[in-house]
Amino acid sequence: MSNHQKPIVAVFCGSKGGENPQFLADAAELGNLLANNGFEIVYGGSSLGLMGAVAKNAINAGGRVTGVLPEVLVSREPEFKELTHFIVVQDMHVRKKTMYEMCTAAIILPGGFGTLDELFEMLTWNQLSIHDKKIFILNTAGFYNHLINHLETLESTGFLYDPIWTRLSHFEQPSDLVEAIRQELGAV
Repeated sequence: MSNHQKPIVAVFCGSKGGENPQFLADAAELGNLLANNGFEIVYGGSSLGLMGAVAKNAINAGGRVTGVLPEVLVSREPEFKELTHFIVVQDMHVRKKTMYEMCTAAIILPGGFGTLDELFEMLTWNQLSIHDKKIFILNTAGFYNHLINHLETLESTGFLYDPIWTRLSHFEQPSDLVEAIRQELGAV
């Protein structure tokens, strides 16, 4: 927990907006809802795409947002001066570790390879009892339907140690996801 005793939620998502306008709309709504429900946010530090939409809307709603950006991306990303905190780290591995250590739960929005890497590393660390943080997927416009089906296939074919939905939850709407986090972490 932060020195303000508010739960910190890590948000992993794309630095691009994707082709469906609903991706940006849901990211913006999520940022607003998290801030209005008293959650702090730690995220990948970009001002672009879904990352930027989450952060900007949380800040506009009075929320506290920490960005964690690896050195390799500093020259590629426009400076985001409105963030509560901005941390530059050595590389992508340190970025993920920093975000995992800071958060009490994680949310996965649509994104590319990096987002999937973050999801699967969090799930793996959870399975290995390195952490026990709950992971929530926002399945905007069915973006993760195929992945959800594949995760269930991993379980049904005997490759998981526990049922997949003990570690992970998925929701179609930002409001339902935020309500689930409130129940999981306690109302703030």
